Amino acid sequence: MARSSASRSGTARTTRDGGTVSPRGGARRGFLASTASVTSAASAASVASVASVVRGGFGLLGPRHGRHGLSTEQVDALSLPIGDDGVVIGVDAEGQPATLGLNRPTPYDVVFIGGLWTAQVIALRAAAVGARVAVETGRAGAWAQLVQALGVGPSGMAVHDVGRVPPQGASAGSPVLVVRDCGMRPPRGRVVAGPWQSVLTVLPYLSPVAPRLMRQARLVGVQRVSPDEATLIGRELGLPGGDVGSLPTLADGVTLWCADRDRQYVMTQATDAETGLLGAARRID
Repeated sequence: MARSSASRSGTARTTRDGGTVSPRGGARRGFLASTASVTSAASAASVASVASVVRGGFGLLGPRHGRHGLSTEQVDALSLPIGDDGVVIGVDAEGQPATLGLNRPTPYDVVFIGGLWTAQVIALRAAAVGARVAVETGRAGAWAQLVQALGVGPSGMAVHDVGRVPPQGASAGSPVLVVRDCGMRPPRGRVVAGPWQSVLTVLPYLSPVAPRLMRQARLVGVQRVSPDEATLIGRELGLPGGDVGSLPTLADGVTLWCADRDRQYVMTQATDAETGLLGAARRID
């Protein structure tokens, strides 16, 4: 019985069927080479298949839709409504959202001559957009009930006695709104407006300190007041006669906001949740 012979010198040996096998794994290498050849061919086919459905720089083809074309006249008619960022405090005379930018890198003082209901809505919405709210008040019961109902705790809204608001450590990542609800004659606050810390001073009516506070404020909001108060406020803010005459007739929830020469009437409308918590809009508490 003939056996294949091979030398130890590394030459090929002859098999029984006349074939040759390279020494030291030559057959194995031959098999791997042929497999690699087949794999390369399959890979090339796959690449060609993928390339047929790929657009340069746009990825795989998606569903095909008809193109939308506009005429020059239609393009001119396009508009993109963009408003200021901030807390939405209601709608203006055109029914558009009115925003109050409280989170600022510069000090911002706001004086609000109006009812507690609107002040609490502003505080709630400021907390909803991520601000920490510190309330300095002499009527803690009204505010403590609100905090208890919200369940946000000291990190979201906290109530302090008058003159006892601690430093808040406001920052861009943790803005603060300080609400000063300290009656007709609020004392000078220990915590003042600063970077990322706005102060909202609530006055139920016009008081002897109101003119000074209005002059120092960047923004003043006025709800319904008496005709005499309207005259004094109009003189201080430089309001035209029409606005002075409208102040005694404003409906509940309506505020005239004044900043420099800009004036805007805003109707604050509560959500269902806010109505359940605070009740209907009202000027008198």
